[in-house]
Amino acid sequence: MSILNADLHSHSVVSDGTLTPEDLAARAAANGVELWSLTDHDEVAGQQRAAASAREAGMAYITGTEISVSFAGQTVHIVGLGFDPDDEALREGLQSIRDGRGPRAREIAAQLEKAGIPGAYEGALRYVRNPELVSRTHFARFLVECGACQDTGEVFRRFLVEGKPGFVPHRWAALRDAVGWITGAGGMAVIAHPARYRFTPNEEYALFSEFKAHGGSGVEVVTGSHTAAEYVQYAGMAREFGLAASRGSDFHSPQESHTDLGTLPWLPGGLTPVWELLEERIR
Repeated sequence: MSILNADLHSHSVVSDGTLTPEDLAARAAANGVELWSLTDHDEVAGQQRAAASAREAGMAYITGTEISVSFAGQTVHIVGLGFDPDDEALREGLQSIRDGRGPRAREIAAQLEKAGIPGAYEGALRYVRNPELVSRTHFARFLVECGACQDTGEVFRRFLVEGKPGFVPHRWAALRDAVGWITGAGGMAVIAHPARYRFTPNEEYALFSEFKAHGGSGVEVVTGSHTAAEYVQYAGMAREFGLAASRGSDFHSPQESHTDLGTLPWLPGGLTPVWELLEERIR
């Protein structure tokens, strides 16, 4: 079971993806995915639809979410896998994060208006299927639509990031809480795409150390935003910290994502895949 086309990181219209859970399942199955997880941001509302669609498409399924965490002044994402989606503490924790997104979105829009881009809040809402989850990605799609930028890559070079118009920090969950919600619901906590964070070596070591101390047990080694060298780097981190290795495209949209569902390289050798530790939770 170690060699498996598993894609354990993807997003639907329930958060900031552009496809429904049903269409994502069909796309994953068409691309040869054998084990799939829908990991919408701070939300589990799409889990039943995703699991049912995976079964219909002949894929194994495991529950998922991606929780936003504040650590060392940055936003870090922690993927939860194999949890009970009806767990009350997990649901309440995710709701608490979503409750902060609305005020943040209005602040982002106000900053963009000062930069000469009016109507951004209403424009972003046109891309939102879940009104509790207005995100920077929805604003980015509006900025492309209105002609302010050519594509979403340009958006995140010119807007919405630290030091640029539209950047509004948000106080997300604490690392301890996010890991606790996941493990308390019977799941496994995984550090998502670690190469994306702009940490110093000491800060990154602190992230992995605290994550492990709080009960975290996995890290994404092969993911859509990692290079081949970073696969090797984080395989080494997985071994050093005794973490299982995960694999996921972080797919959001056919038009925007660099890596399609199910098309990643295999995990490097000598690692314990997360799915080997989650066999009892796979549907």
